[in-house]
Parts: sequence; structure tokens; C-alpha cells
Amino acid sequence: MDQALLLVRNELPGPGLRLAARSGACHQCLYQFLAFIPPSNGSERKPGTATVMLDTQHPLTLLLSGSVADGELCKVQYHFGEFGNYSLVVKTLNTSSKSVSCDLVINEGPINSYLPILFAFLVYMGILAILIVGRLFMKIDPVRNWVYKKLNPRETDRLLNSERGSPNAADSVSGDPAPQLWSSAPRQRLRSLDTFRGLSLIIMVFVNYGGGKYWFFKHESWNGLTVADLVFPWFVFIMGASISLSLSSMLRRGSSKRKVLGKILWRSFLLILLGIIVVNPNYCLGPLSWDNLRIPGVLQRLGFTYLVVAALELLFTRAGAESGTLETPCPALRDILPYWPQWIFILMLEVLWLCLTFLLPVPGCPRGYLGPGGIGDFGNYANCTGGAAGYIDRLLLGDKHIYQHPSSNVIYQTTMPYDPEGILGTINTIFMAFLGLQAGKIILFYKDQHKRIMSRFFIWTIVMGIISAILTKCSKEEGFIPINKNLWSVSYVTTTSCFAFVLLLLIYYLVDVKRLWSGAPFFYPGMNSILVYIGHEVFENYFPFKWKMQDTQSHAEHLTQNLTATTLWVVISYLLYRKKIFWKI
Repeated sequence: MDQALLLVRNELPGPGLRLAARSGACHQCLYQFLAFIPPSNGSERKPGTATVMLDTQHPLTLLLSGSVADGELCKVQYHFGEFGNYSLVVKTLNTSSKSVSCDLVINEGPINSYLPILFAFLVYMGILAILIVGRLFMKIDPVRNWVYKKLNPRETDRLLNSERGSPNAADSVSGDPAPQLWSSAPRQRLRSLDTFRGLSLIIMVFVNYGGGKYWFFKHESWNGLTVADLVFPWFVFIMGASISLSLSSMLRRGSSKRKVLGKILWRSFLLILLGIIVVNPNYCLGPLSWDNLRIPGVLQRLGFTYLVVAALELLFTRAGAESGTLETPCPALRDILPYWPQWIFILMLEVLWLCLTFLLPVPGCPRGYLGPGGIGDFGNYANCTGGAAGYIDRLLLGDKHIYQHPSSNVIYQTTMPYDPEGILGTINTIFMAFLGLQAGKIILFYKDQHKRIMSRFFIWTIVMGIISAILTKCSKEEGFIPINKNLWSVSYVTTTSCFAFVLLLLIYYLVDVKRLWSGAPFFYPGMNSILVYIGHEVFENYFPFKWKMQDTQSHAEHLTQNLTATTLWVVISYLLYRKKIFWKI
């Protein structure tokens, strides 16, 4: 899977050739030796050959050079296709000038590895179409009554009898209220927030299960963004928005700040504890060894971020700010100015992140290094993965207590442990949650003023987008601070928050303003996010979420398995919603 076969035919006499390759996704990387191609046998006119396997996920640059000191003979840039069979023929064009040609020949065409994605998309669109048609039919009274009677004939007869003057629902034999299957009662809870959370969670589950083994459903090796890199910051963002709404609700109900702080501390403790348990599974491996216990993790970072942002909001919340009775110099900024101490605190955290990242001396590494190490940067800083961020984790937590297989070791061939949920990156996770907190404040301050809410979401989208463009110079590698999920760089936060604001704007418009969409199916896992996240981690290797595949080298089989597992969690969350079972921490 994700490989092609290349046969190199060397028709040149001499000492032989060296074949090396470099991935197009590997920035400033050294060429990696692949094979030695022996020279041709002049007397028998038999070319020297060598066979190598090549990666097909990204474009490759092949470099052919003499095995002694002839230097570069030719360079070939090509994006090989999965399961393709290729030949690279090296021969002399002109014996007098000794010019060499390298011709790439396709012996057997590659397969289209993206067809399973198209097929899966069509299947899900077909299911969606069936559900939409079914919903339209349910708006027809005879059809709705027939279905309702089939689902609950006893209740239907009771309703018919009550219309004829029989005892009402309160006097009926069963005494059970009629289920409101088709209720059109106004919705009080903002479904857009749960829908946003559920969308982020479902993509996260799909990605964690493997994403069909496609590279764009995996985390980027270092700088840049893939689909997988969007979901965690989005989840942090919507957690921040929920903090604003939940704390406001608790304080309005008369809870004291001391009591609310106790709930914040308890919830943070539970999230961190669950995180440590989930990322260190030992179900069938015997007693857990404390020598290699991983300390950082997703839930741990969520717990600590929640503690800081919720405590910050609780500490500086001001009476009358949400109702509009608090006077501010600029009414257009009344959701920002009353909370200026919070902004100063966040700015101080960002200054701290910048100082540690760019000024902290790291042994054996240049100051301010943001690279992956390994073979990146021409191999000059092989043990400097993550710069200051990696150094702080290794210094404070120890090599064995952080993540041992970072995404950078695939392309950049790094050997140092590095944790993408490490200590330094948590500062910018707090910043991300704080931006979500602002989204929640906008919803509170401009309640039911849909145009003002959406316009402010749009303004935040533009502001974050401009900051990202400045920090990155609109470049993947050449910016002041590149977008990097492993480092949780400032530009990563501003870029993903830009996307988060525009996505929340769209969902808010469709779900809560126009009510063109109920938020299904993402709404249901959004209502049970902790249960779905922990459940998908714990039961990842159990049937029916995983089974033995016939062909482990097939994207189609991996995609089928991963989509089935993800869909099952959506179904489970829907059933829990219908049973009114919600796991809250």
C-alpha cells in the first residue's frame, strides 16, 4: 500500500550507479540512499539492474550519481502511483559527448487509490437522500399517522379515544404521557454548538481509527495542515465557547463562585486522570510500568486548558456585562473591553511562549529552532526535534514519559521522542480555548441578534486570517512562524481558529437561525462527547470496531473498517440520546 515498484536498468559501462531519493514533503532534507545499480556487462550487452520500492504518497526526486566521484548524472522528479510498475532506463545518448539520458517508462499503470473515497461518499449521500425523502414523507399526515400507529398502536388508539371524549392522558390506564416523536416545540439549547463539537469529534474518531490509511487523514509530518490537524483545535475552540455559556448559566442560577470553582477543579482533575488512563492502556499487557508511563495526552491537555480558561473567566467575570447594563467606552466592543484583564493574561502567556521558543538555549541546537530534526535541515540538527518545546518536555518529564513515535519520524526519520501534547504547546492551546470563549461571549452578549452574532464571527474570521497570513507569509515553510500542529505554533492557532469561526458561523446560520438542518447526525455525539471519545479509544481493537481484514494492503478495506467503526459510534450516541443517557464530567 502506498508503494510502487521501480526497476532501474543501467546500460552504462563503468563502476556502477547510486540511486537516492528525497520526498517532496521533506523540507531541506538529505537524499536517502536506495540502491546500488551495477554497470552493464559490455561483452554480453546485459544491463545492470536493481529493483526498489518507492513511496507514492508524495512526489519524489530521484538522484542518480556515479558510485565513485562522477557527481550527479541525472535527476528525475515524479509522483509515482500506488501499485504502479516503472522502469528507469539509464543510457548514453552520445558516446562522443558522453551525455546520459534517464528515461522513465510505465510498465504497468497504477491504480486509482482514491476511488474508495468516492464510493464511500456516494454511499453516504445515498443514505442521506433516503433520510431526506423519508422526512418529507413524514410531513404528510396520512403517512405520519400510519407510521406512528405501526410504531405504537396502543398509544394511537388512546389518542383517538381521547378525541371522542374518552379519558384523557392523565386518566388513561397506562398513565404514560404521549411520546413527542414529531414535536415542533421551540428549541432552547443552541444545537449549533453541539453540532460543531460532534463534527469535530467524529472526524477525530475517524482519523484516530486510521482514516483509511490515506496520508491526508493523518497528521502532517511537520509544517502544514491536513484534515487530521484541524479537529483537536476545533474541539478546544468549542470547549472554550461552552465554558462561557455554562459558567454564565451557573452564576445566573445563584451558584457561588467558590462552588463553581470547586466544580472546575474537580472536572479538570477527572479529565487529566482519564487521559492518563486512556493513553496508557495495559488491558492485556500485565501491570503498567511507571518507568514508561506517558504523562501528556489529549484529555490531559483538555483538562489543564479547561482549568485555566474557566478559572480565568470565573475570576474576571463582571456583573451586568452580559445584560448590557455595564457601561463601556466603545459599545461595539462590549464583549471585549470589560474583560481586559483576561486579554492581558493571554498576551502575557503568548509573550512567554515566544520567549521560551525563540530565546531558550537548547544544547546542541540553534536558538529559536522550529524544525523537525532528523534528516531535515540537511541533517545538521538531527537531535533537535521541536527545538525548545521538545527540550522542555525531555528535561521536565523525561524521555520515557513522552510520546515515542511522533509523526515526524515517518518522513524526517527522527529518532528523538517528541510529544505533540507537551508542556509548551499547552500555552497556545489555552489561547485557542480563549478564542472559543470569545465566541461564547458573542452568543451571550448578542442573544437572538443573529445578524450581529454572525457579523462578529465573520470579523473574527478575517482578523485571524490576516494574522495567519502575516505570520506564515502565506507559505508552508518560509514564514516567520510556520503552521505546525506538533508545536502548536501561534500561526497554527490563528489559522485553525479562522476556520473554526467561519465553520461555526455556517452551522449557526443553518441550524439555529434558519433551522434548515437539525445538526444530525453530528449533534448526537456532540451531546455525549466524553463518552464517545473515551469509548472509541478503549474499544479501538475490539469487534465490531475492528476485525481481521482479507487484504491489509488495501485502502478500500481500511476505509470500510474505519468508516464502519465511526458510524457505529454515531449510532451509539443517537441511541444514548434517545434514552436520555448523557455522561457529563
